[in-house]
Amino acid sequence: MGQEMAQDPELEKLDITDELIAERRSSAPGETPEDMHPLSRKIVGNIDILSNWVGRITCFMLLPVMFAMVYEVVARKLFVAPTDWAYDTSRMFSGAMFMLGAGYALMRGVHIRADFLFRTWTPVNQARVDTALYLLFYFPAMLFFFWLSAQYTYKSWVTWELTMDTALMAPLAPARTAMPLGALFLILQGVAELLRCRYQLDGKWRRWLDRALPFYVVILAAIFMETFFPNILPLGNTLEDGFKGAFGLSATMIGAVMIGVMLAAIFVGFPISFTLIFLGFVFGAWGFGGKMVFYLQTLQFNSVMLEQTLAAVPLFVFMGILMEQAGLMERLFNSVQLMLSRTRGALYLAVLFVSTIFAAATGIVGASVTILGIMAAKTMNRSGYNVRLAAGTITAGGTLGILIPPSIMLVVMGPVLEIPVIDLFAAAIIPGIMLATLYAGYAMVRCWLDPSLGPILSPEEQPEISKYYWLESLLVIGSILFLFTLIVMGISGSLAGLFPLSSLILPAGWAALMLGVSKWVEKSRPAGFFFSDLWYEFFMGLVPPAALVSFALGSILFGWATPTEGAACGAFGALLLTILYGRFTLEGTYQALLKTLEISVLILFLVAASNFFGAVFSRLGTPTLLTEFLLSWDMSTTMVLIIIMAMIFLLGWPLEWVPIVLIILPILIPVLIELNVNLTWFGILVAVNLQTAWLSPPVALSAYFLKGVVPEWDLKDIYIGMMQFMVIQLIGLILIFVFPQIALWLPTLLYGN
Repeated sequence: MGQEMAQDPELEKLDITDELIAERRSSAPGETPEDMHPLSRKIVGNIDILSNWVGRITCFMLLPVMFAMVYEVVARKLFVAPTDWAYDTSRMFSGAMFMLGAGYALMRGVHIRADFLFRTWTPVNQARVDTALYLLFYFPAMLFFFWLSAQYTYKSWVTWELTMDTALMAPLAPARTAMPLGALFLILQGVAELLRCRYQLDGKWRRWLDRALPFYVVILAAIFMETFFPNILPLGNTLEDGFKGAFGLSATMIGAVMIGVMLAAIFVGFPISFTLIFLGFVFGAWGFGGKMVFYLQTLQFNSVMLEQTLAAVPLFVFMGILMEQAGLMERLFNSVQLMLSRTRGALYLAVLFVSTIFAAATGIVGASVTILGIMAAKTMNRSGYNVRLAAGTITAGGTLGILIPPSIMLVVMGPVLEIPVIDLFAAAIIPGIMLATLYAGYAMVRCWLDPSLGPILSPEEQPEISKYYWLESLLVIGSILFLFTLIVMGISGSLAGLFPLSSLILPAGWAALMLGVSKWVEKSRPAGFFFSDLWYEFFMGLVPPAALVSFALGSILFGWATPTEGAACGAFGALLLTILYGRFTLEGTYQALLKTLEISVLILFLVAASNFFGAVFSRLGTPTLLTEFLLSWDMSTTMVLIIIMAMIFLLGWPLEWVPIVLIILPILIPVLIELNVNLTWFGILVAVNLQTAWLSPPVALSAYFLKGVVPEWDLKDIYIGMMQFMVIQLIGLILIFVFPQIALWLPTLLYGN
């Protein structure tokens, strides 16, 4: 049954990156409608092919990042010979990857939109909006970005600028070249997207666009020339001088207007990254002049490209995709289902157990909900399980990936809150386990009160077991728990010094002993005792991925490795697992690299755009104004936090976690610091809150992921099922709010802060 599940064609077609992608194109690169104008077809097709080739080449830049970090860990820990090149290699390649891949991501339609309104419009209206915003937002922003980054890179080449924060002192110019090249690819791909929009327009709008384009090009060229070459045009500095401080508004009030326009603009549905870049240019030039805002833009993009911690994002994404490709999730679910087949609500427990384990492996909600729906829904329907409780269990379990480390969201949130990522990882473990326990407890209590909600599986679906099943359970589960105890002790250093490489040899030795004993028992069958086949499936589905995640996470928590190093080791281990489980193919790995590029670009490019927007906002002085305004209300810290949590909860309906973490949180940080709020605790509150937003109708995306793979379930029943677990989620949020030590106990124990 496990093999059948692993080969499910629905699972084979699953795209793990669909969670954050609103408009992924199904058409092949270069494919255009036959009735498109021949010249447009040629232009669009050639640009798409160019972007596609850039993406296909760029995705391989992840491999040097992974291998450099793995080599650094091995060299430092086993041979006491740390490198002087691994860190520069990892951050430069990862930074260049997301910049060079931005055009490819636009071609594939994977840049984040707030599209809850946009997707309800007709194709013609969507084209009208996109056409206007490409002309208004996109091309001015990308043109300025290209020119500024080209100047910045040119100076870096001329001076042969070197890194000053590493022993290698590597040249920066090659990595920084990715900025103007990425901007150039974006401009080219923007031309293709504009022509696509033109094709979707009706005749009247198409004619208007054709007539307006020459004037638009002239005006844009004039603005560009007046900005960068003011002595050429007769206007001189008139445009900038006239725009700076216009309408008599102070810089702080311009920042307030900036936030209002931003909220309105992103909800129109244009890709958020490009909207933020354009608004940063406009309001920065309005508030304090163009020269300073241009400097801020290049500085922020460069800092994101060279941020070592953010290199962990593509590595964790790659790890999750490979773990899913290995088929381990299906294998584990099937074995747990069979083990608990004589228990009421067994499938609820199986779903929650598997989702908790793989939350740490994938960290992507949409993928978890979709896979769990494919695996569990058919069996639940066949076994007479309650649809509402089943839907709630699947969607709630799938959201655990937001919180349970190594969560991608926590990796991104750390630099935003300016706190160590390892603190957030440690703080999230107990809340994640608590929520999974609350989910399981609720499902089991419901089944105890009403057995019809989760009947015992039919005799035909129950496995054949030996008469010593209790002894099997004791030996297998006890051995696995002891194995993970040895792994944790090895990572924490408790086993170090016993003998050379004792931290590695003891866990590996115990695993080898477990294997040897199981083979002997299976062969000799003493007194008729043998291990049931389901235990083999359970062991093979649980131990390898859990050991890998434990090693990657434990190495980070105990200071054995940095987040990027731990992510690299996890990704490398996941690659080895696909080989060991016979699921490795060159094509599958290549597709995993492409998917990693897509989701990494949409996160990291938005990180850079948000940092630029936030830098402009801070330079205007508005955060200080907002802080003073909120504090003037004379409210308690508790009340301020309640208002903030309510706002984040509401924003979680239409927006994904990425823009909330990157745009909203930086605005709130000055208030939190002034109120002396523990930012680690606050980060966990935000994570649990955003997890709750995935379950809150009417926008809750988890419902649509589940409905997509289980069409026979009514959306109303899915909503009602989710709302039950949303209440549990809110209870968990309240518990963490009232008892901060739920989140803070473990980081305090480990790090003393």
